[in-house]
Amino acid sequence: MQTIFVVDDNDVNLITAEKALEGFYTVFTLPSAEAMFEFLDSIVPDLILLDIRMPKISGLDALNMLKASKYIDIPVIVLTGKHDPDTEAAVYKLGAVDFVLKPFVAEDLLARIKAALA
Repeated sequence: MQTIFVVDDNDVNLITAEKALEGFYTVFTLPSAEAMFEFLDSIVPDLILLDIRMPKISGLDALNMLKASKYIDIPVIVLTGKHDPDTEAAVYKLGAVDFVLKPFVAEDLLARIKAALA
């Protein structure tokens, strides 16, 4: 089973994403980008779902760090409630494969993950 990291500082978002993905993927929920980078030392996921607005290291900064590291090939889908053209353009410029607005529909998220992993 493929592995997905869900990185978000909001517990409700982590639980919602985990419930949507359970049974389809092995899911690890992580409350911060710092936790994600620590966890990457032991497990490398097939895909990362990454929130933008997080304290300390934002999702945009984390995406930039991922794409400048040995983890460059891990597909990243940004999950965010922040929708504006500049943010969406920045996400794609930094290397994300998709941009999903919260709240998301589980079936839509699963389809986007499947496409990203294909």
